[in-house]
Amino acid sequence: MNSIANAIAGATHESQTSHVLLIMTPTASSTGKPILAASRNKRSKTLSMFRTLIYTVALGCGVFSAAEARELKLGYSLGPNSHYGESAHVIANKLETLSGGKWTIKEYPANALGGEREMIESAQIGTVDMVISSTGPVGNFIPETQITDIPFLFKSYEHAHAVLDGPIGQKILGKFPQYGLKALAWGENGFRNLTNSVRPVRTPEDAKGLKIRTMENQVHITAFRAMGILPTPMAFPELLTALQQGTVDGQENPIGVIVNANLSQIQEHLSLTQHIYSPALIIMSLSIWEELNDEEKGWFEQAAKAGAQAMRTKAEADAASGVAVLEKQGMQVVKKVDQAAFLKALDPAYTAYAKKFGKDKIDAIQNFQY
Repeated sequence: MNSIANAIAGATHESQTSHVLLIMTPTASSTGKPILAASRNKRSKTLSMFRTLIYTVALGCGVFSAAEARELKLGYSLGPNSHYGESAHVIANKLETLSGGKWTIKEYPANALGGEREMIESAQIGTVDMVISSTGPVGNFIPETQITDIPFLFKSYEHAHAVLDGPIGQKILGKFPQYGLKALAWGENGFRNLTNSVRPVRTPEDAKGLKIRTMENQVHITAFRAMGILPTPMAFPELLTALQQGTVDGQENPIGVIVNANLSQIQEHLSLTQHIYSPALIIMSLSIWEELNDEEKGWFEQAAKAGAQAMRTKAEADAASGVAVLEKQGMQVVKKVDQAAFLKALDPAYTAYAKKFGKDKIDAIQNFQY
């Protein structure tokens, strides 16, 4: 027993020391830059070793059995009735069933664990286990995802699903481990639309000069500047206050998000621009993933796949029914938007995207056969 106690004490000391280092080390929140990969990987391994040691020692002491559940924290930015919430429910239920109760999930909706950027950063260092996130802030950590946020890249839901679930999308998911994360599946937010409290928007000329909240995503910011919009990047938890105080005139999001966030209460105009197809991601801390055996990894992948499908189904259903809901709540909806004019306005942005990502890669997505 003394040796066990000493092992726990030593591991606890190592964990506490690592915790101090995490606090003192600059992070994406404090510097605007992602944590260095080498530093992330070292911390991830330390956390993984600590968890494994405590788990093994506890088994040896009879504190709990291997069959007992390990509860994971899953965070997301929207409410429990949203498409993110639907996905989280399905993942939790599926994982518990597949594992026979060995692995369970506790949900933390509505930014309870911080904004998306903060949750992703926490997953990197192992203080949050799983995250459902839009791709918007993910590009600050995994640059390879940014290409999926280009405006008018995808023609339809079917086109997007074929690309993301096929070789192109899976190759992007394969990049995550080198940044301290494991991406389990592509989910969905849907096509983004513009809202504002100033005037109806049918053309880029109508949108010119509007202060629009955007995600912290350089691809989006480049697009809005090209259209004459004044982009104001900010985290989603800050949006409602910014709209109420007039810091920004409007924002852009898929219909389901606009409904779920009750934006009709503070935004008068909705334009169905559908300017960007917005994917989502189901992400896991690499320190947890590396603890799993092959069978357990299969459980998590199956649960995530089911959750991704549930998310897509819910997001598309919300988009189909949500416009009528928003009209009933008083929003003025512009249904016929001059998308050709918006696309033309993006010519300078597409020149920048071709330089950044490669025209061949953009063409491969746009011309993907499905």
